Amino acid sequence: VQLQASGGGLVQAGGSLRLSCAASGSIFNVYAMGWFRQAPGKEREFVAAISWGPGRTYYADSVKGRFTFSREKAKNTVYLQMNSLKPEDTAIYYCAASRGGDTYAYKDYHYWGQGTLVTVSS
Repeated sequence: VQLQASGGGLVQAGGSLRLSCAASGSIFNVYAMGWFRQAPGKEREFVAAISWGPGRTYYADSVKGRFTFSREKAKNTVYLQMNSLKPEDTAIYYCAASRGGDTYAYKDYHYWGQGTLVTVSS
């Protein structure tokens, strides 16, 4: 599975961005798609995930109510709509795909896209 992420950029606090991640290859192996982020000097952390089949979503507490994860199965693409952005959301965001396991754990994601930088200015 190959993942291509896009949509990062610079935005002011309170603004919005939408990240996209297009998947190609052996999609039938995918159980869930996720977004993780890593800020400078910090560990990679879970942001959100979606089960590929049922479309159930999972969110980190820090983004609940602000971020929305959706998928467009016909295009093998997922989206992360990020609203009410805060400076602490600044990070490199990574799209990932899992064949199964703990939806919240990056160790259970088997395919990774390149990161896309999100910078939120205060």
